[in-house]
Amino acid sequence: MTNVNFQYPIFGPDIKCPHCRQTIEALTLTDTYLCPRHGAFEADPNTKVLVHLQSGRHWRLWEDKWYRQHTHPDGIRFEIHEALDRLYTEGYRATKVIISERYYSLISSYLEKGNNWQGEKETKVYKLYGLPVEFSSKASDEPCWEIINFILEKEKGAPSRYPYFRLFE
Repeated sequence: MTNVNFQYPIFGPDIKCPHCRQTIEALTLTDTYLCPRHGAFEADPNTKVLVHLQSGRHWRLWEDKWYRQHTHPDGIRFEIHEALDRLYTEGYRATKVIISERYYSLISSYLEKGNNWQGEKETKVYKLYGLPVEFSSKASDEPCWEIINFILEKEKGAPSRYPYFRLFE
C-alpha cells in the first residue's frame, strides 16, 4: 500500500490561493496546485516556496497565511500601503512599521531619512508614508521574520486626515 501523502505536493491536497484565497486543489503526482482564476502554482519541496508559474512570484507560508517574497521595492511598498488602507477602514491608525531585515537593502533608499537627537546620541530615523520605520533584528530568534514582510503597530482611532496617499514620493 502506498502512502497517500506522497501523491500530493508538500502543502497537502489543497491550499488557499495566495491571490484570491479560494481553496485550490493539488494535481496528484505533481508539485502543482491549480487555481481556476490565477493558474498554476508550483511547490518546491526543498525550499518550501510556492511559485506562481505565470508571473514568477514567490510565496511562503506562515501560520496558514501566504506571504509574497518581494524582489522589487515597489512590491513591498504597495503591500504596506494596502495594509495601511485596511487599518484605516477598520478604524485604526498605524503608529509604526516594522519591516523584515531581509528587505533593508531593497527598500532603504526609498525611505525618508532624518536624524533624531536623544541626549548626546544621534540616531537615524527612517519613515515611510509619514510613519516611523524599524527593521527586525538580524539576530532575531523569531523565525517568522524569514517569511513575513512587515508588521504594523496600531492604535484605535483614525487620524483626522488620511496621511498615507503619498505612495510614490
